[in-house]
Amino acid sequence: MRSMMYLIKFGGSVITEKSNKNAVFKKSVMDKLAESLASAGKEYIIVHGAGSFGHVLAKKHDLNNGFQSDKQRIGFSMTQTKVQQLNTYVLQSLQKQGLPTVSIPPHATISLNNHVENEFQKEIYYKYLSKGFIPVTYGDVVLDKALGFSICSGDLLIESLSESFKPEKVIFVMDEDGLYKENPKMNPNAAFIDHISSEELNSLNTKLDDHADVTGGMQGKIETILQITNHNVDVLLLNGNKPDRLYDALVGNKTKYTLIQR
Repeated sequence: MRSMMYLIKFGGSVITEKSNKNAVFKKSVMDKLAESLASAGKEYIIVHGAGSFGHVLAKKHDLNNGFQSDKQRIGFSMTQTKVQQLNTYVLQSLQKQGLPTVSIPPHATISLNNHVENEFQKEIYYKYLSKGFIPVTYGDVVLDKALGFSICSGDLLIESLSESFKPEKVIFVMDEDGLYKENPKMNPNAAFIDHISSEELNSLNTKLDDHADVTGGMQGKIETILQITNHNVDVLLLNGNKPDRLYDALVGNKTKYTLIQR
């Protein structure tokens, strides 16, 4: 049975200065997005990316390729602390709007096996939802059976959670309006796609080359979206820098987004 809950993914490029090595949180953007969620009054599970809080350290210490030297341990430890710091900022924005959020750290609930899900203790999500709380999880560094450790992305979490919870919709909050036939950062006249079926998306994906990514930030997300629609869930892509669009999408008002239909 389909839940009336919404699964929301805040991209790291929306809530952090992703290219900034100093891990800058976009507080005003997150505050407005939190206001949209509170005003819409739905049930949510929230996932957020790590952005510059995780990517810079993870790259510096080569964490995604697994354990190779003792020196990586401190890098793993520091990365975990940094993404928890970002998670705290996100929680504070949401709580300021009266949303009863609880943090569910991936490193305590999920392990991987060569970058794919090995074990995932999802019961904690059910328990918190049943008590009226909003679970918030995030991109993190976790244990990996084959590699020692690796990165658990927000996209991996969102795909797995969508399979278990069958939400009303999965909403990716991005730094683009949605999906384009070409990269809009490279071609300002790229055609916008307001709706597309998963079959059409799959065929579009096979036609793309390195010079014509679907959107600036969509490369690598296409496969995740196709997996989610395989779980019989619709996906929305919308621009988080225009937070009213999140509210409008949640309450059914007309606004600009891309709908990928299951």
